[in-house]
This record gives sequence, structure tokens and C-alpha cells, in this order.
Amino acid sequence: MKNITLSLDEDIFTAGQEYAKNQNISFNSLIRKLLEQTIHHQKNEWLDDTFSLMDKVYISTEKKQWTRDELYCE
Repeated sequence: MKNITLSLDEDIFTAGQEYAKNQNISFNSLIRKLLEQTIHHQKNEWLDDTFSLMDKVYISTEKKQWTRDELYCE
């Protein structure tokens, strides 16, 4: 694991320590968890964008029942 040095405003640091204490985790774990969540969200952002676009598009198949061959034609 890599070690980092982090500079924070005193009020933010104190509030973060109190929050971590209330969650029964260390301040270090809190920072690690927030960073992991941010990165995970960013990795899945394209998926959210894709579903958002799909919700905006209306495509009608006119109740056609597709066969497997039709779906996977080359």
C-alpha cells in the first residue's frame, strides 16, 4: 500500500475525524472508502450515460417476435 501526505483545512479534518468515529472506522479508512467510491462511480459513469440515452429514445418493434437467428445474423 502507498502512503500519502494530505493537507486539509482544520475544520474539515476535525469534522472528518468525528464522522469516522461515529461510523466506527478510522479516518484513514474513511478517506480510502471515499476515494474508492469516487473511482468506482467514475468507472460506471458510461453505463449510466448509456441507460440515460436509452430512456430518451423510442424505438418500436411493432410487437414483432424476433427469432434467435434474426438477432444474431451475420
